[in-house]
Amino acid sequence: MIQNLENIEEKIKESSAWESVQNFLNLHINFTEKISVSIMDLIIVVTAIFITTIFLRVVLKLLTKNLPENDKSKFNVVYGYFRWLVYLVILLITLHSVGVNVTAVFAASAALLIGIGLALQTLFQDIISGIFILVDQTVHVGDIIEIEGKVGRVEEIKLRTTRAVTIDNKVLIIPNHLYLENSLYNWTQNGTTTRESVSVGVAYGSDVQLVKKLLLQAASTHPDVLSEPEPTVIFTDFADSSLNFNIVFTLSDSFKAQFPKSDIRFEIDRIFREHNITIPFPQRDVHIYNSK
Repeated sequence: MIQNLENIEEKIKESSAWESVQNFLNLHINFTEKISVSIMDLIIVVTAIFITTIFLRVVLKLLTKNLPENDKSKFNVVYGYFRWLVYLVILLITLHSVGVNVTAVFAASAALLIGIGLALQTLFQDIISGIFILVDQTVHVGDIIEIEGKVGRVEEIKLRTTRAVTIDNKVLIIPNHLYLENSLYNWTQNGTTTRESVSVGVAYGSDVQLVKKLLLQAASTHPDVLSEPEPTVIFTDFADSSLNFNIVFTLSDSFKAQFPKSDIRFEIDRIFREHNITIPFPQRDVHIYNSK
């Protein structure tokens, strides 16, 4: 009998303790007339934030696994801002799911967020494009790129802009969103060597085999032209006033291609003069008729 009474007392105490815990968890904190949060709601929110933190860390490791150290630091800065945005979204969704009225928060911030979004639209485009560049490795420092008719060697890739130096040593600042809106030519993504060419036309009646030999000589003797693959001559067309040829060769530094190409043109002009091969200019026959 005494044992039964003790068991009943313990159950009463346990039930009282559980009721106290429940009362504590159901205790509400009123921030405004429309926003009220219980202790249980706060525990759920903290749990959701904790799970989100673990998830974001896993995603960050996956995204930055193959990035160089310099790019990792840049990506981490942007990811930090993105992380707080995810926290805010998760917070609002969690509060809404536990019954907290967050409509007032959305209504108060909607107009402000729309105004900020419109004002910073281009900035967001640049930053998102910068993230794409860092993640998919479209462009690297040292690459020679061409965009909107401008050519430059990439010196630095930032989150909002890419800094490149042009052939005439001018600094070219490229907003990263242009990569999404324009075709980008990466001259060196397949390697530092590129195939270049010089075009020339000779007069009709010229010895085309001699022309081929002299063009190969002009290109192969230049110190910047690689011996492998060998220079090649292409007979491109029978034009109105000339026979047109292309001398194709390989350079190890395409960024300065204009200088060896200029040297080769000088050499072509010199050896053509030595062998009496004429580079013609456009000619037209004009016939005048007397109407009288």
